[in-house]
Amino acid sequence: MSKLSHAQWSSKMTFILAATGSAVGLGNIWRFSYLVGENGGAAFVLVYLACVALVGLPILVAEWMIGRRGQANPINSMLKLSKDNKLSPLWSLVGASGILAAFLILSFYSVIGGWSLNYTLSSVTGAASGFSGLDAEGVGAIFSGLLGSPGTLTLWHTLFMVLVILIVGRGVTKGLESAAKTMMPALVILMLVLAGYGMTTGHFGEAMAFMFSPDWSALTGGTVLAAMGQAFFTLSLGMGIMLAYGSYLGEDVNLIGTARTVILLDTGIALLAGIAIFPIVFANGLSPGEGPGLIFVTLPVAFGNMTGGALLGLAFFLLLTFAALTSAISLLEPTVEMLEERTALSRVSATLVGGIAIWALGLAALMSFNVWDDVLFFGLNIFDLLDTITAKFMLPLTGLGAILFVAWRLDRQSVTQELGLSGGTETLWLLVARFVAPIGVIVVFVNSLL
Repeated sequence: MSKLSHAQWSSKMTFILAATGSAVGLGNIWRFSYLVGENGGAAFVLVYLACVALVGLPILVAEWMIGRRGQANPINSMLKLSKDNKLSPLWSLVGASGILAAFLILSFYSVIGGWSLNYTLSSVTGAASGFSGLDAEGVGAIFSGLLGSPGTLTLWHTLFMVLVILIVGRGVTKGLESAAKTMMPALVILMLVLAGYGMTTGHFGEAMAFMFSPDWSALTGGTVLAAMGQAFFTLSLGMGIMLAYGSYLGEDVNLIGTARTVILLDTGIALLAGIAIFPIVFANGLSPGEGPGLIFVTLPVAFGNMTGGALLGLAFFLLLTFAALTSAISLLEPTVEMLEERTALSRVSATLVGGIAIWALGLAALMSFNVWDDVLFFGLNIFDLLDTITAKFMLPLTGLGAILFVAWRLDRQSVTQELGLSGGTETLWLLVARFVAPIGVIVVFVNSLL
């Protein structure tokens, strides 16, 4: 590895918090919960855990290793390692794809973050009482009203991006680390509070059985593929994030051990989200298989029809906002790092330029719900197009490129030495990194095209 000359995380713990914060986002709380509900509960959870270990962990380690060795933004890191190993500079496309994916994802992710901010403020101001006594159709009408107002969506999208820009512009130590140190503990505390409430609903046992007592008859090929896709995307893989975060990582950090810690924390919070959400769902006679509307339609019905629901709703949507912010700041970082290193822009200027460009694209995404709802590309509106391009194409291909580069193109001896592997552990790493993880990604990618 090269001598470290890049900005560095102040400690291993702050890096773990930041990496976990990136991984923990709407995908853990919103997407994971509705996928568990749609795919039969425990069977999905167990397959998901296996996929995290066999596909997620090796790709996470590979992306960190590339970043740490390159000590630069994802493009420059890939260029440097390619040159050092006498490989084609075209490998830098892996880094470029990751940065572009993060850029595109944040443009519509910030729109969803704005929804969460809106619901949080509604809880604070008492506007959430408007949910009282409403059924799913009534709450759905409120959500549809939000989507149908470009002015309101722009306000919340803008406010969310301003928060992200302010944090990232402060740099690694004052920005990324400070946010992780503050928001991650707050997120866990709020989650525990909600889980504690779930224990008082009288339906906690039903929720636990749903999540942890598998009905293998519910396991289908679609369930396995959904679990593998969630395992891949929940760890922020293929987005340039972990390549960028790895570039701030010191040589003394054990990559595999740290990856295990991050994955355990990330997965633990996802499971805790289910433990918090499903007792509320069952207690109110709602269906756990409501799909993407579980968070913004189904749960508000529950909050609006229970004692103390306004306060509980505030805690939940504040939690959702924290989770969205921890992921959003990591999504902006690859673009900022690239602009800072490949142009004459300062950290603050790079953050403003990158953030404003993402904000502008986000305007197009939010208008796809209203004034531009008839603007379609391949039958998809702008919001769905951005989601489809990144989720189905860019993320799996970028993650696949990273693991193939490390497992097949970098010097095997240097990789195993850096990872502290020998004997059986080296054999296991080579098996998983060279075959299991790439095949898993390819299967998900090909299935997504069918």
